[in-house]
Amino acid sequence: MKKTILFVLFALVATVGVNAQSVVKIGYTNVDVVMAQLPDAKTIDQKLSEHNKQLQTQLQAKVEDYKKKVAAFQKQAPQMIDAVRADKAKELQNLEASIQQFQQNGQISIQKKQAELVQPLLDKVQASINKVAKANGYTYVLSEAVGSLPVLLYADKQGNITDLVLKDLGVTPKPASK
Repeated sequence: MKKTILFVLFALVATVGVNAQSVVKIGYTNVDVVMAQLPDAKTIDQKLSEHNKQLQTQLQAKVEDYKKKVAAFQKQAPQMIDAVRADKAKELQNLEASIQQFQQNGQISIQKKQAELVQPLLDKVQASINKVAKANGYTYVLSEAVGSLPVLLYADKQGNITDLVLKDLGVTPKPASK
């Protein structure tokens, strides 16, 4: 009986020792804050803005061309024979559909360009988060927020590794706004 009690006590002490070694340390960061403070993010914004301006210029040229053709059609329509009028009206409908398709393709192009430009930066931030977490003994690192929605409803500031990640990326963290 004494041996059994000693064995159980020894087992408990051993398990407590194992559990003490496997303490879970949880940190958190705000990737949006990190991204906003990186110089590369400004470059990405500029490239996206340039891409958007190019598309807007092309769209504006198409719309102006369409407006001129509509004005000419409305002016000349009374003198046109029915077959020519119908043909010109169909041509204008096709041009309008082309403009709408260009707008849709433009939105897709902007989204693809954004993903293409942002992904390498996100990979760099993720690598830094991994490095900082490992160096500081964090078992898990959570995102403080997703977009404008908070993920963490309460967190002690000691677990916030955002400044450490920024420093690892070579950026001096800006003071938090209150």
